[in-house]
Amino acid sequence: MKNNCFVMKCGGSTLAALPMSFFEDMRQLQDEGIVTVIVHGGGPAISETLGKLGIESGFVNGLRVTNEAVLDVVEMVLSGQINKEIVRRIQLTGAMALGLSGVDGHLIEAKPVANSHEVGLVGDVTKVNAELIQGIVSMGYIPVIAPVGLGADGGQRYNINADTAAGAVASHLGVEQMVVVTDVPGIMKTVDGEKRVLPVVSVAEIEEMIASGDIYGGMIPKVRAAIACIQGRVQEVVIVNGSEPNVLSKVLKGTGIGTRIVR
Repeated sequence: MKNNCFVMKCGGSTLAALPMSFFEDMRQLQDEGIVTVIVHGGGPAISETLGKLGIESGFVNGLRVTNEAVLDVVEMVLSGQINKEIVRRIQLTGAMALGLSGVDGHLIEAKPVANSHEVGLVGDVTKVNAELIQGIVSMGYIPVIAPVGLGADGGQRYNINADTAAGAVASHLGVEQMVVVTDVPGIMKTVDGEKRVLPVVSVAEIEEMIASGDIYGGMIPKVRAAIACIQGRVQEVVIVNGSEPNVLSKVLKGTGIGTRIVR
C-alpha cells in the first residue's frame, strides 16, 4: 500500500472553504489508482460549539485542554458534523467515501500525552489498525478519519491532535508521503524583512525555527507530527495551500509547491 496511497491531513475549516475542484482532483487521482486516506481536524467548529454550550477550554502549546465535557463536544463535532460533510463533498464528485473515527474498529489506540496534567484527555497514538484502512481502500472507498482514539482497554476516549493522528496513520500504513493541506502556502520565514516560503526544510532546521520563534502556535504540532512520522517510514511531509488549483496532483507529481519536510 506504499506507492498507490498517501495520507492527507486537513483542518475542518480549511476543507469547508475548499472549492469542489479540490475534491474532483482527489477523485481523478483515485481514477488513476492513487488513493487518498484523509485525517481531518475541526478546531474552529469545536471552539464555536463549546462557546454556544458555555464550556470553557484553552490551549497549551497548540493542544486543546480536554475534559470529559469538552471531549463529548469534540467527538460530536469531529465524528459527526465535519466527518460527514467531507464524505458528502467527496461523493458529490462521483467518488465513494467512508467516514469513521479512531473509535470505530479500534482504528486508533492512544495513551495520555506526557503533559496530560496540563491538557487532560489528550492522547498520543500507540497503535493504528492499518488492516482496517487497507480493507476500506480495497473496496474502493476513500477513508475519512476523525482523530478520536481509545485507550488499550477500549474504555477511555482521547482527543488526538489531527496532525499527530495523521502522522501516526501515515507511519503505520507505511506510505511514502503525507500531505498537510492548510490555508497557508507552507512554512514561512522572514528574510530581509519579507516573509518567504521555504521550499525544503530539514528536521534540524525545524527545531531551530521552533527555538527562534519562527515556528509557533498551531504550526508546532504540525511540524512535530511531521518529524515523528519522517523518523518512521514516511520519507517526506509536504505542507501546501489547499486553494492552489490541482494541488494534490501537483504534489504527487513532484511540482515545486509548498514546503517539503525531509530528514
